[in-house]
Amino acid sequence: MANSDEGQGATIYEVAQRAGVSIATVSRALRNTGPVSAGTREKVLRAVEELSFTPSRLGVSLAQGRHAANGIVFPDLSGPYFAEVLLGYEEVASELGRSVLILSTRGRAAVQDLVRDLVGRVDGMVIFGRTVEDAVVDEIVRSRTPLVLLARAPVERADAVCSENTASAEALTAHLLGHGYSTFAMAGDDDGGDVTQRWTGVRRVLSDHGIRPPEPLPCEFTVEGGYEAGRTLLAGKAGKAGKAGRAGKAGGAGRAGGAGRPQAVICADDQVALGVILAAEELGLDVPGDVAVTGWDDIMAARHARPALTTVRQPMRLLGASAARALDELIRGTRTVPKSEILPTQLIVRSSCGPHPLEEK
Repeated sequence: MANSDEGQGATIYEVAQRAGVSIATVSRALRNTGPVSAGTREKVLRAVEELSFTPSRLGVSLAQGRHAANGIVFPDLSGPYFAEVLLGYEEVASELGRSVLILSTRGRAAVQDLVRDLVGRVDGMVIFGRTVEDAVVDEIVRSRTPLVLLARAPVERADAVCSENTASAEALTAHLLGHGYSTFAMAGDDDGGDVTQRWTGVRRVLSDHGIRPPEPLPCEFTVEGGYEAGRTLLAGKAGKAGKAGRAGKAGGAGRAGGAGRPQAVICADDQVALGVILAAEELGLDVPGDVAVTGWDDIMAARHARPALTTVRQPMRLLGASAARALDELIRGTRTVPKSEILPTQLIVRSSCGPHPLEEK
């Protein structure tokens, strides 16, 4: 037996030296992941016992030419949506024995170079939305680095995990039309991903009802961004608010609206919607009496706002968890064929769009 000092801080390299084999062979013997003869395995186990060696995830990963870490690229780390997605991702990654390297691109220069550098330090990547240019995504795919796209349209040879957007946006818009609203505004710019899919659903339903869809007013997806958008939209400066055409079908309830002011503001997410509500209050407008407001995500603040926010609930934490599991499958090689996973969403009706006409009777 080795003396007590020999067992202090023993490494996989020392085990390999004691057994007279390579570190890759030690890894295979300990993990049963490859062909190792009975005699060699016995030598490895004897060396492990003599050195009181405890395998570390990092040591075994290095023996396999791996990093024991995943990379994830986010556009921002502030706000409840990103926090929930990241929490779900980290929880599962930790369960799977992997650390997480996070790159937030907000305010960063040379983002694409930072992404390329991160690729070289991890076993696989998750990329959120359109934070990374298509050309760089293609580079990652061609490098055969395991890749999962989160809340972004699928790309050939890469996994994708996202929430359903279009059908729920259609249901939300139809619900507003059921209230009798006929002039609309949209707050939050197209992002080429989830939000673009939402606006597609909104536009489709409005067009089907003879209403010219408005152009989304660009703003940051924050309460402050929503507040600024709300000040513009609700002060009567938004001349592009969607209105019913001559063949419009949605004017039944005759909801009141000021000159140039929409009767309903459909927001890209809940934070934007909460900002719009703040702007409405500052302008002396009642929500939903003067203007209806809706959001997306169903963050905690949406449930406790006054008025409580009508929104679409998406499984934020499950998004991150699903991406972590998909990436682990690719890294371990248990699955080699890319897959696309779409998680269901749900329309949540609350008081910010007012009582339905049928409920008023």
